Amino acid sequence: MFDIVLVEPEIPQNTGNIARTCAATGCRLHLVRPLGFEVSDKYLKRAGLDYWRFVDVSYYDGIEELFARYPSARYWFFSTKAAKVHSEVCYAEGDFLVFGKETKGLPEDLLASRYERCVRLPMLGGIRSLNLSNSVAVAVYEAWRQCGYGGGTFKGELTGR
Repeated sequence: MFDIVLVEPEIPQNTGNIARTCAATGCRLHLVRPLGFEVSDKYLKRAGLDYWRFVDVSYYDGIEELFARYPSARYWFFSTKAAKVHSEVCYAEGDFLVFGKETKGLPEDLLASRYERCVRLPMLGGIRSLNLSNSVAVAVYEAWRQCGYGGGTFKGELTGR
């Protein structure tokens, strides 16, 4: 469906929650080192529960390694500094949704050289940012919605009572 990229994530519970979102939506997860935790971290595993077996996870030693592996991919960079709102762009299956570390976001030089591909989630003034796992969930579900929820099965749908 989509490829979720976390650049230097710091909090294991966030990454675990994001892995769970990936499992629920069919997204692949790409983790760019350095990570702020060990992949065997109990909090990471607990947050992802038993969904890890459903997630295709890849690791990279830097963002350039990811770009080299997928040179023709279409990337969207999520940042509170972007002018364009995430719902104003048209996503396609196979897009890469890129998120930065919890404390600093994505590096300025990365954003500056790709400004036309930067998007933000709208928030009220005075709020610094959303939690990383919440941001990923909002972005994934907007992109998936735009693609008609392809491949999704919907558990618990109401049956017209």
